[in-house]
This record gives sequence, structure tokens and C-alpha cells, in this order.
Amino acid sequence: MLDRIRASIPALPPAEQRVAKLVLADARSFASLPVSELADRAHVSKPTVVRFCRSVGYDGLADFKRKLAGSVNEGVPFVHRAVDEDDKPGDIVVKVVDNAVSALLKYRNDAASLAFDRAITALAEAGRAGRRIEFYGVGNSGIVAQDAQHKFFRLGVNALAISDGHVQVMSATMLQPGDCVVIISNSGRSRDLIDVAEIARKKGATTIVITASGSPLAVIGQTGSSQILLAADHPEDYDRYSPMVSRLLHLIVIDILTTGVALRLGSELRPMLQEIKRNLRAKRYAQAE
Repeated sequence: MLDRIRASIPALPPAEQRVAKLVLADARSFASLPVSELADRAHVSKPTVVRFCRSVGYDGLADFKRKLAGSVNEGVPFVHRAVDEDDKPGDIVVKVVDNAVSALLKYRNDAASLAFDRAITALAEAGRAGRRIEFYGVGNSGIVAQDAQHKFFRLGVNALAISDGHVQVMSATMLQPGDCVVIISNSGRSRDLIDVAEIARKKGATTIVITASGSPLAVIGQTGSSQILLAADHPEDYDRYSPMVSRLLHLIVIDILTTGVALRLGSELRPMLQEIKRNLRAKRYAQAE
């Protein structure tokens, strides 16, 4: 919600811009103060405060303040940052979806296209040359690695997902220059993944890291020309909440890489993809008329 307000400021009239800046400066206070005090602090009239709320997509001040309070609270620890204990199913639907959409839109605006270009180029060259492409993750990130393998092996490349720490070490030790390893981590602090990232780097493999910027794993992803960081930052505290938004961001990153590599591999790939779809249709019990 705050990201949406911040993005809307240039399109607002000057008086409503002052209200928006007041929200961004202290969202918690804005959600609790009466309209008269909000108007005084923003140096606008009370109707201007209400018009601002409607300009950014809400029914009025009460609706805006209610949803703002839900946006800046601490949520339910170890469950979800955007919900409250007494939320009804309808509230949960709105809050969980809004939280995910906001994070995805923010990522769309912040994503480094140059890093994606380097990662897609490295993966496409490895796939075209028949080199190894491996995906490492543990826990929830191991599931994302499996999704990546599922998407990439359909491109006819040598793709493998590994979530066991010991097997990751063995496999990383056998990597060579020209191979690619994609390491996925929410926190960027998993000792197993940091260790294999260092091994892959020393072996000369291209190391693509999908994690939070500023983490120890992200630092490895920025140490040389063969290391690529695809930062996936989000508001989810990995110590307090189940990975939800982070998982969606990581899956989106994998989808972007898959799409980019498929385009780089060219039109000769499409007959194979068409044949895969045709053979899969034969596995369905009920055929469309």
C-alpha cells in the first residue's frame, strides 16, 4: 500500500501530495489520528485529506485508515505479516493477495535487467553447449529448485535440482568452466549454500545467486565476472514468517530465466515443445471436444 502511494505522488495535485508525504513519513500515526489533526499536519483542508484517499483508490478516509493500519501492523508471527488474528476469510483473501501483488510490482520496478541479461546469456550458452545447469536450494528453496529443473529440462538442456547438502558439495566439486549453477535462498545465510557457492566459484562455473541483497550469499554473487546476483528483496522477515512472498518472487525469477533462455535457444526449440504438449495431451483421461 505504501509503495502504491509513493508511486502515485507525481500524479496528485500539490495539496494531496502533502497528504501522501505525511502518510509515508509516519503511517502508524496517520492511521490513528483524527482528520482535523491530519489536515493541520499536512497544511491542507479536511476535504483535501478525504480527496487524497479517494485519489489513491479508497472509498474514503475511514476505508483508507483501516487498510493502512492493516498494512503497517506486525501481522501474526510465523503465519503471515499482512493478516490479523481476527480476520475473516474475505479479509484474508484481500490482504494476502494485495501483499503479494505489491511485492511483485515493486520487484518489477526494482529488478536489474542487466543482471538478468547476463544470467540468461550464461544459461543459454551452457544449454546450447550441452554443459551442466544445476539448481541448489534447501528447505522451501529446494522446492523452487525442483520447479526450475522441471521448467529447464523441457528446453532440452542438462538440468538438475539438488536439495541435499552433501550431494550439493559433491556435485559442485565436479563443476567446470562453462557449467552454470543457480543457488536459491530466501535469507542468503544458509551455511550449506554459502559453502557450495564458494566451491562452484573456485571451479570456474558461472554462479547465479537468487537471494536477498546484502546477505553473505549475495556478496559471493558479486565477487567476479562469473558470479551474477539476481536480488530478490521483499518485506517478509524470514525469522518471523513462513516464506510466502519470497517463494513467489523466486518462482517469478525462474520463470523470467526460463522464458529468456527459451527465446535465446531459438525457433528450433519450438517443435520439441509442441511435441511434448501433444504427447502430454494423450495422457489425459478426458479430451476436450
